[in-house]
Order: sequence, then structure tokens, then C-alpha cells
Amino acid sequence: MSIQLVTGNQAAGYALSLAGEANREARGAVCGIYPITPQTEIVERVASFPFTKGRVVPVESEHSAMGVSIGAALGGARAFTASSSNGLAYMTENVMVAGFYRLPIVMVAVNRTLGPPWNIWVDQGDTLMLRDLPWIQLYCETNQEVLDTTLVAFRLAEDRRILLPVMVAMDAFVMSHTTSEASLPAQEQVDRYLPRLELPHRLRHEEPKTIGGLTWPQESAQQRFEIDRAMARVPEVFEECRRSFAEVFERDPGDAIDAYEVEDAEAVLIASGSIATTAREVVRRRRARGERLGLIKAKLYRPFPEAALRNACRSARKLAVLDRNYGAGVGGIFWQDIRGAFQGRRDDLLIQGYLTGLCGGDVTPEIVEEIVSDITVRREPAAPIWLGVETSGEAH
Repeated sequence: MSIQLVTGNQAAGYALSLAGEANREARGAVCGIYPITPQTEIVERVASFPFTKGRVVPVESEHSAMGVSIGAALGGARAFTASSSNGLAYMTENVMVAGFYRLPIVMVAVNRTLGPPWNIWVDQGDTLMLRDLPWIQLYCETNQEVLDTTLVAFRLAEDRRILLPVMVAMDAFVMSHTTSEASLPAQEQVDRYLPRLELPHRLRHEEPKTIGGLTWPQESAQQRFEIDRAMARVPEVFEECRRSFAEVFERDPGDAIDAYEVEDAEAVLIASGSIATTAREVVRRRRARGERLGLIKAKLYRPFPEAALRNACRSARKLAVLDRNYGAGVGGIFWQDIRGAFQGRRDDLLIQGYLTGLCGGDVTPEIVEEIVSDITVRREPAAPIWLGVETSGEAH
């Protein structure tokens, strides 16, 4: 293990490569790749790795990149890819297929604003448009967390109680192209952490079968039910994967939700991705002044960890949800799920949504301070509050 300066993209590429190599004694590894800013460096890193038993397959589109990963996974290989923004949109048909085939594919997604108008900066709308597909979604705060979470994602996806693909998300440029220290594991450690993949429903020459054929309604409904049961098991299995990671690598890859100073907090900020770093510093300053403020960093988004969230917010009377995403006509997407988690359970809880950092806008300490000042005096919820935009009239 060594400590090096790496970007988020380099951290992701390193983790994907070592995870693929760890399956060399089984069916090997395959990565379908297509470049798109700002994730291109990830697949470039993977393409330069000297796999013992692995293949990197460059294709003509993101749709085909996931198609290659699907074919490889059905053959029993450890399959993975990376994408972003409109690339994810183009890939969507096969993203859906991978989930319904119960294939443990891992994809690193660099959150970038969907266009048009064209914008290469961070916004979570690209991955969140896929939120209702059978994929686990994990959102990272730091480059180290990207590396660690990517390794955890393989173990989680390949667990026979789960067998679902996993999406690991990070902020475009804020993380993907920003350098910070990270502890890079040795191949031997990754080998110990990731068992050989033995996919129970992989295709075999000696046992021909049809994949994706026509089914009757009750059979399809049964499949959805089984996926729902697997999703329900994710929090428990994720925690097992987390503990095993700490044993091998001697550090914590992060909880499904990370609660900071919430034990006696009257107001709690809820954020995901790199915004959590800024929000944590604001909470620390306010705490030093005696204010009862806390922070929850939401890492696991699908399945949504409702029970853990409710438990962490026991003392809170107000929640301020910072969304770097937007659902047309309905506000922030995390805010919607958080309201649903408390519906019918807490009549004394005020939940306010704040839209900030959309389309790559900076989320500064001053903006977070503005949110804290608002939630502190707020007596009733309002429609989602926009920050960083002109709200006096419509733009033309």
C-alpha cells in the first residue's frame, strides 16, 4: 500500500483495474469503453493496465460499451465500465437490461450536467435519471472514497444475496480532475478482499439457455419481486462488505450514511458528494459557537436507507436538504425521497429543500451559511429554494 497524489479519475481507474486482475484465476475481466468528458481518463487508465486474463474493448458508443459489459458478465467475467451525462442517457437501454439480468457489473459515473445546452460541469441529474432501474447507487465525497467504494461495489454486487449492478458516482472536475492524497492498495490486498466471481446464472456451452426471452406477466412480476427482495438486503450486505474492507485495508470505506454531530442536533443538513465537505466545515464552525447543528452525508441512494436516516435524525426538528440535481416541476430528488422516508412518522419535523450547485455552480461556505441561517429561523416548509440563480423573473 502506498500514498500517492491522484485525481478521482485515476483513483477509479486504479480500483477497476485491480478488481479486474483479482479475477484472473476465474473467468477474468472485461471492460467495454467509450470516452466522454470528464470520465475519459478512467478508461484510459484501465486500457493501459496489463491484465493477466482480461480484455478492454473499445467500441463506437456508450450503448455498446454497456452491451460489451453485459455479454462479458453473462459469460462469467468480472465486467465494468465508466460513463457520464449524455453518454449515460445513450446507454440507458442497456443499463436497464444489465439490472434485469441480475448482472454484477460495476460502473463509475462521473456526474455531469445533461445537455442541451451543453455543459461539462457537475450535476447529479445524469445518474439520478436512472434511479428507478435495478441498480445500486453510491455517491462519493473524496478521491479516496471513490477508490474504496469501487472495490466495495464489486464485493456487494457479486454477493449471491444481491447480484445487482452498482453505480459509483463522483462529481465532475471537482473530484474527477482534482488531485488529493489517496492510499493505493496492493494487488495482494485486493485479491484477498474480492473472492473469485462465480456467477450462478452465467452462460455455459454444456447447458444452453435463452436469456431475455418473452415471459408471461406473472413471471415478470415475480422477477421484479425478487429484485425488490435483493434491494432490501443491500444495507445489511453493504455493512458486511464495509467491515471486511476495514479488516483487509485497515480503513473505513464509509457508511451508507455518514452522520456528523447529529446526536443532539436541532437542525441537520443533508448533502451528498463533494458538497458534504463544505457543509461539514460550516457545521464545525457553528458547533464551535454552540449551535446544535449536524450533517448527514448521503452515500447510499438506491436502495434509499430510510431506517438509517430516521435513526440518525432522532433529535432533529428541522432538515435542510441540499440537492445538486433537479426534477422538472418537483424540485430536488434527494429531498423528495427524504420527505417520503418520514411521511406519517414525524409530525414535528420540518423538511426544506434547497437547490444549489446545479449545472456546475460553486457551493461555497457562504451559500451553506445562507442555508443554515434560513433553516434556523424557518417555521414552516416552502417550495424548494433556489440559490445561485436570478429568481426575480424568467430568463429569455
